[in-house]
Amino acid sequence: MPYFWILISLISFKMDTKAILNTEPIAMKDYLMGRFEPSKHPDFVRIPDQYSEKKGAFLRKEVLEAFIRMYEAALKDNITLTIVSATRNFDYQKAIWERKWSELKYKDKLNKQATTDQTKALTILRYSAMPGASRHHWGTDIDLCNLNSAYFNTKKGKRIYEWLQRYAGQYGFCQTYTSKKNSDRTGYNQEKWHWSYQPTSRVFTAEAAILLQDTDFTGFSGCETAPELQIVKKYILGINKDCF
Repeated sequence: MPYFWILISLISFKMDTKAILNTEPIAMKDYLMGRFEPSKHPDFVRIPDQYSEKKGAFLRKEVLEAFIRMYEAALKDNITLTIVSATRNFDYQKAIWERKWSELKYKDKLNKQATTDQTKALTILRYSAMPGASRHHWGTDIDLCNLNSAYFNTKKGKRIYEWLQRYAGQYGFCQTYTSKKNSDRTGYNQEKWHWSYQPTSRVFTAEAAILLQDTDFTGFSGCETAPELQIVKKYILGINKDCF
């Protein structure tokens, strides 16, 4: 789906933002960029330990409720869906980004190679978002079971993925980053573990298309590459068309 038509469809999408997001005292733009603390936000709840690999993780209330319904359905088919990553605010995402940036800088020095900031950013952007540009900021997106592509080629992983492909949509979840092969999707590589609660995330996707600019992404290593890499168009909006 060409970017122009994606933008038009999102802008024309009618929604009552206040019915989904409590905007006081947090501005929508700050929310979209993860500049808030989920544990203090009225729309978020802590994920019970039985559903999450990490203790103290948070999701939006309606997203957790939908996940629990999906979890229980999967359990009846002898499949356990474990959340390995949920809401990540700006600071959390920045820590991930800076760690990967430092690792690349170390490798460049070790190999005595000069690598541009754009190349470093593109390497990280294969699977990780820039701080402020991650859908994990929204509390609508979850990573399930494993963050390694090879896992989903194993017997167990393949069975989990096939179940999700068949049933996740019934609970409102959509695979955000599908294969880019034979597709005009841009941005991150395929992630079989990343699923988004579409009833809410499509609202935030629409808001992001309208409110966010590439120059908004600042305060971390390599942030100056955001405009040339077209982070909003190619990454935030570079999702599976079925998730819009």
